[in-house]
Amino acid sequence: MALKDYNKAFRYGKKEYESRLLAGRKPTLESLDEILPDEALSTESLGLVQIPIDQIVGTRYSGRSSAFASNFMPILESNTEFAIKWAKLSTSHEKEGIHEPIKAWEYMNKFYVEEGNKRVSVMKFFGAISIPGTVTRILPKKTNDKNVKIYYEFVNFYRVSKVNYITFSEEGQYAQLIKEMGKHPDEYWTDDDRLIFSSVYARFTAAFHAHGGQELEVSSAEAFLSFLHLYCYKRVEEMSVEEINELVKKAWEEFVLLQYNDEEKVELKMTPTEDKPSLFEKWLPLGGNKEPSHLKVGFIYAKTPHSSAWTYSHELGRRHLEQTFPNEVTTVSYENITEKNIASALEEAIHAGCNIIFTTTPIFAQESLRAAITHPEVRILNCSLNTTHRYIRTYYTRMHEAKFLMGAIAGEMAENDKIVYIADYPILGTIAQINAFALGAQMTNPRAKVYLEWSTLKEQDIEKRIDEIDPNCISGKDIIVPDDNNHFYGVYHRESGGGEQKNLAMPLCHWGKFYEELIRTIMAGNWEQDNDVEKAINYWWGMPTGVVDVICSKKLPAGTVRLVNVLKHNYKTGQFHTFTDQMYAQGHILKEKKGEKLSPEEVIEMDWLAENIIGRIPKIEELQEQAKPVLTQQGIETRKG
Repeated sequence: MALKDYNKAFRYGKKEYESRLLAGRKPTLESLDEILPDEALSTESLGLVQIPIDQIVGTRYSGRSSAFASNFMPILESNTEFAIKWAKLSTSHEKEGIHEPIKAWEYMNKFYVEEGNKRVSVMKFFGAISIPGTVTRILPKKTNDKNVKIYYEFVNFYRVSKVNYITFSEEGQYAQLIKEMGKHPDEYWTDDDRLIFSSVYARFTAAFHAHGGQELEVSSAEAFLSFLHLYCYKRVEEMSVEEINELVKKAWEEFVLLQYNDEEKVELKMTPTEDKPSLFEKWLPLGGNKEPSHLKVGFIYAKTPHSSAWTYSHELGRRHLEQTFPNEVTTVSYENITEKNIASALEEAIHAGCNIIFTTTPIFAQESLRAAITHPEVRILNCSLNTTHRYIRTYYTRMHEAKFLMGAIAGEMAENDKIVYIADYPILGTIAQINAFALGAQMTNPRAKVYLEWSTLKEQDIEKRIDEIDPNCISGKDIIVPDDNNHFYGVYHRESGGGEQKNLAMPLCHWGKFYEELIRTIMAGNWEQDNDVEKAINYWWGMPTGVVDVICSKKLPAGTVRLVNVLKHNYKTGQFHTFTDQMYAQGHILKEKKGEKLSPEEVIEMDWLAENIIGRIPKIEELQEQAKPVLTQQGIETRKG
């Protein structure tokens, strides 16, 4: 029986050997002494540990590698002494198991055997998960090499967890795993922590592989991290094998999406999707037989229209929908929703019969995703930018186009060349708006300086800062709620020394137009057309679609109004793009050459400020508590992270 097993393992080895030989790759085992760099390396003893079988890839010395193919299967004939010893070990393993530890070296989270190659070969043949071994770790010199940096993140993770079977390929993922588990980075794991984690990870891995995970270019650990992001660790702990299996099945497209890099994960839809209907379809009623004749649309707000300008603008959009489609669309809204009750609000909207649900803040993205996976029959969209999830779609406006025009107005009207720009959160898209404003001001006034102030900074007194700077123009809130007694918003002019103030212009985010166009694409059947894109979809519309505009005050000089109208026309016709001229960041760092154009992804992910801006991008710990939920989801610092 043992010799029969050896012959089977031998066939596996020969097949691997010949396959790698034909591919021009080394057919036998890796040897550590051939890959170690010449520079001095430090070592540390890990003692006796359980070594993951899959991470044993070679031998310590090259002289020990020639008896095995690269998969650790034997390649020596069955009549050799080597084969007899291998067969005896096989018999021993089947009768009582192999318990004698091997001796191995660990380098860059891979293991190389010094003593016990045949034991490893037998254990791999029988599909063992791990093998005991006395391990010495070899630490590489710290460099900026990505793989080295990730390895040292693993070393820190191993220090507190003593878990060595989790491997990641991107920086920050070990820290993210600890965060998803609700632990502190320096918190040492207990034996119970390790047992529970091992059980949860094993259950997930079994389900992941059962659905074909090994065919994806994604490791089990990376898929597991994504799974924990969808369903919190404490919830997964309590799940049965069947429950995890069902959720893995439902969330499969999220794992497929992990194969892309960040720039490839999102399909940015810059204009509404259009198709060319057939002659027959033109005669069908609105929506034809593609969509239900009546849609119920839910809007979920974090605040109320009376307390939040952001919510108020979306509420205007909801009312616009009802007025535009009085017979085809019914809407319902949910106010004052928090992270604690967003899940129940979504369920309430779904049970109320909503076909489409808009969650209007990035902090609702995670629960929106969970609801979308559970209820694939409901279209759920989250108002955020560049969110990389396949089951929900996201939407936002290219407000930086309006901000360029606002900056041009401010530059023209700032007699003392000083402009204050008040921002709220350093999130995706916001930095592009700030830079666009600064470039617009620079176009009409090369001497203009834009003083950047953040309203969400701890202990920030905006009014005091304005008095200290004494600007002629201020860019404040884009819109105010009806009950707000402060009537200064958009860009307004201020006489030096704190004198008379007057409104000049305001940027308009026409959510009603946005929702109208999106509903029209759904009714036309184009939603399903977008499903053919194997990426996350983000609707990012601007002036050409009418969802972004600038409204000028009658107090604005006629020449400035004409300039604004020319710029609007050029935006709408595609003749002008915000970031296409030679552009320098603070410190006179060239970010863009004349005639070149930043890609949409580069605009969204901007993390630098234009040269004529005085100010900086704050860290998350410098901001008020109210800012942290949205920064966790969409913050520039978080995304760099």
